[in-house]
Amino acid sequence: MMNKKEVILEAKKVLSLEQKSINYLKKSFDNNFFLAVKKIYETKGKILVTGIGKSGHIANKISATLSSTGTPSHFIHPAEANHGDLGSIAKNDCLIIISNSGQTNELNGLINFSKRYNIPLISISSNKKGMLYIQSDFKIIYKKPIEACPNNLAPTSSTTMQLIIGDAIAVTLTKMRKFKKSQFGSLHPAGSLGKGLLKISEIMHRQKELPLVKYNEKMSNALIKMTRKSLGCLGVINENNNLIGIITDGDLRRNMNENLIKKKASEIMTKKPTTIKKLTLASEAIRIMNEKKITSLFICNKKKPIGIVHIHDLIRIGY
Repeated sequence: MMNKKEVILEAKKVLSLEQKSINYLKKSFDNNFFLAVKKIYETKGKILVTGIGKSGHIANKISATLSSTGTPSHFIHPAEANHGDLGSIAKNDCLIIISNSGQTNELNGLINFSKRYNIPLISISSNKKGMLYIQSDFKIIYKKPIEACPNNLAPTSSTTMQLIIGDAIAVTLTKMRKFKKSQFGSLHPAGSLGKGLLKISEIMHRQKELPLVKYNEKMSNALIKMTRKSLGCLGVINENNNLIGIITDGDLRRNMNENLIKKKASEIMTKKPTTIKKLTLASEAIRIMNEKKITSLFICNKKKPIGIVHIHDLIRIGY
């Protein structure tokens, strides 16, 4: 049993070894890397990513990252490929094979298939003498590292290097494709990522739901509209339908007297209300509400109200 000091020391050794391996990768990002990324960018079909063992797990993750950032991709298991899944590879696809040694027998079926049907093959490996490197059309090579495993056997440093190469490919392609936050959000509708990229236009109240009154409308009518819409406020618009003010519960309390219902909306309203645009993220809307200490925001297009969101709408989706 190792004591606390020994455990922490061992963890730091792992970190040091893997950091050293990562530094080797600078030499991997060369012209060969550029040509591989260019080929992926130009591919009309899918990007199939594969590997066996620990490299297979890395391949699966890289494939998922590519798909979520605008490059359609699937992981294909080498063993399953040799038993029928080769049929999932089409002529417009591109194949990425990851193998530290580049000599894994289970990959031979995929290598041969790519050669037979002229499927572009990109390799990520540490062995220039390996069959994978020799047979591939585009070759990303990294220096074989010392594994963080004390026996220098279990893939640790090498899989970290593979993962970083995959991330570098995906991120570079994201920039090349000008992949936007809105596109990322559409591929991550669930969980915290999806929530963080949710646009206010996706949750706002629209059209007949908008609590709006004309600037010259009497408060007797305005109060009825405010009650019916149940959003705790009214937007005040002028003759051009531009939003010029807002009436909230606070405005009503400040003007509460026997003459309130006789006044015009423009006499009660707070001028120049805070507004947002329809592409504003929900996370930004809740930040504005908290900062301004308000409970509603109108969404405007060139000063014209097209939506409204209440703080309860944001609470319902988890903010």
